[in-house]
Amino acid sequence: MLVEAYRSLGTAQKGHARGAPAYSVYINRRLGRVFAALAHGAGRTPNQVSVLSAAHTFLAIGLIAFAPVTGVAGVLVALLLVLGYAWDSADGQVARLRGGGSPQGEWLDHFIDTVKISSLHLAVLVGLHRALPADASWELAIPLVFCVCASTTFTAMLLNDLLKGKHAVASTHERGGGTLTRSLLVLPTDFGLVCLVFVLWGWTSVFLVAYGLLALVSVAFLAMAAVKWFREMGSLGARDEL
Repeated sequence: MLVEAYRSLGTAQKGHARGAPAYSVYINRRLGRVFAALAHGAGRTPNQVSVLSAAHTFLAIGLIAFAPVTGVAGVLVALLLVLGYAWDSADGQVARLRGGGSPQGEWLDHFIDTVKISSLHLAVLVGLHRALPADASWELAIPLVFCVCASTTFTAMLLNDLLKGKHAVASTHERGGGTLTRSLLVLPTDFGLVCLVFVLWGWTSVFLVAYGLLALVSVAFLAMAAVKWFREMGSLGARDEL
């Protein structure tokens, strides 16, 4: 049954969306496929899989905020985040195995993602506050900037798809057309890399460099993408005037 479910998922994958980064497409989605087959074989529903994803992710976030800042803790956090991200991919795949998702399931998935994205970086702020010297100041601004940037990017992407759907325009996922080159170019914006960077959590100065670079890339991506998205929304308005 597990093998059959896994094979069925091979023809039930989402299209390779434009702008989808490489880790999400080539690693996380494949891990999610394995987890989806296991969950389907165990009779789990998509919502139960979403809750399982949240359990892994928020356990990791709790460790970031309150556990000792050590190398072992960092590896555990990275592992939990990677597993949580893979289960996040699995819930939609389980839904497709069962014939399609539901508005309730989509809402739950996005609700968990919204809480995850903001609370992760706020947990980093708390963890760094405990680990850094008392006179540290500018370093603590990095997770705050990352939090605002990540939350804004996620909200904007949801809003883009909502408005495009309202105007009968295909969303980014529906259009597909992603390529390996495009995926590699946007790899630094991948949430999967944010998960993996916590392997460095026990070495605070090294972690700050890697995490700070990811934050910088995310800010640059949002700045450029916002211009593109604004123009796309303008073209939607122009369509209405025709």
